Amino acid sequence: MDLAEKIFDAGVVGAGGAGFPTHVKAKSKVEYMIANGAECEPLIHKDYEIMLHHAKEIVEGMELMMRQTDAKKGVFGIKSKNALAIEAIEKSYSNGKIRTLQLGDFYPTGDEYALVYEATGKLIPPHGIPLDIGAVVNNVETLYNISRAARDIPVTDKFVCVTGEVKNPSTFFAPIGISYGELIEHCGGTTVEDYGIFVGGLLMGTLTFDLDEVVTKTTTGLIILPKNHYMIQRMNRSVNDMNRIGKSACDQCSYCTEFCPRYLLGYDVQPHKVMRSLEFTKSGNALWNQYADLCSSCGLCSLYSCPEDLYPREACNQSKEELKKEGIKYEQVKPLKVHPIRDGRKVPLKQLMKKLNVTKYNVATPFREEQMNPERVKIPLKQHIGAPAEAVVKAGQQVSKGDLIGKVSRGNLGANVHASIGGEIKEVNDKYILIEGG
Repeated sequence: MDLAEKIFDAGVVGAGGAGFPTHVKAKSKVEYMIANGAECEPLIHKDYEIMLHHAKEIVEGMELMMRQTDAKKGVFGIKSKNALAIEAIEKSYSNGKIRTLQLGDFYPTGDEYALVYEATGKLIPPHGIPLDIGAVVNNVETLYNISRAARDIPVTDKFVCVTGEVKNPSTFFAPIGISYGELIEHCGGTTVEDYGIFVGGLLMGTLTFDLDEVVTKTTTGLIILPKNHYMIQRMNRSVNDMNRIGKSACDQCSYCTEFCPRYLLGYDVQPHKVMRSLEFTKSGNALWNQYADLCSSCGLCSLYSCPEDLYPREACNQSKEELKKEGIKYEQVKPLKVHPIRDGRKVPLKQLMKKLNVTKYNVATPFREEQMNPERVKIPLKQHIGAPAEAVVKAGQQVSKGDLIGKVSRGNLGANVHASIGGEIKEVNDKYILIEGG
């Protein structure tokens, strides 16, 4: 069985993004294999910790993927400030084809388009993917899972970081399907009574108040903030309120565009023009919305560059949805060329954290090795891009950790799902499988 099949069987997906099934990438033939260890979201340090403590497996995953895809060059993108992680990774190199690309501490350094450009000097075409310029990008945790898949070990746990208003900020492996509430308790509980939870990051993550939501293969971490914090109040507004504020206050200063990381790379993303779709009649939407189509939704325009604290990112997200419904795809006319002042407009992470009023939460989140043993897990059948897995177990059945419980047919885009604890299947439906520990 080749590596791509082992990756498919193990249910490996992108661990740092939307959950693209990794076996598809393993079937490519490329020049560059790029490891994303940039981790640019404020406060979350899980990639740093996994590189520090599991460098050997990560580099092994990189080398396996290089052989599988015939890649001639391997690049680890890691921030220079994470010197201990760089040292651990470089000690594990066993061939001369892999190098380290030391990155600055900016947001969003880990954006795939930016990382590919820094690693190869090439720009991904508008609407394109790294494969278009002969590259594949994997998060460092994904490479860790690939090394385990090669030994027939499926993905049953997620490496997560829990920080903010918790007593013991830390990073650890959590069984897939465990609740957010249990993660928080594992960190000693919260230090405030009323709080919200940012899942995956302050800028590109989501805000929830539901402790019963569960960890999936793409959960990177939880950031706990007091309910009266600026970020909670801001992100908890309704879309209608965001639009009303934007319609009344946007003065078309264009700062959102001038600081846009994709615009600075040469892509025709212009959030200030998208904001015009809020200000003018519906007749202008088709014209203004097109400038959102290449937006990465990084959030820098809304949370940093706008002097009036408006919501250009959210306007771009709405515009992209409208374009999708209409079947419209913006075709960039202007040449793809990096802005000459790009380096001068990169946003330092420290400056961004100060703007978001979260600097005091930027603390170490040390790796904890102790195993979590939840009484039950609720495992979603769709934790990835593509078709959901179909249950292959029934209520009342006994399973062991690592057993296949949800399957995707070979040839379909999707990922298999495995039991993250041993026990009895209590419930099976088309959304999730509930396992009670034995």
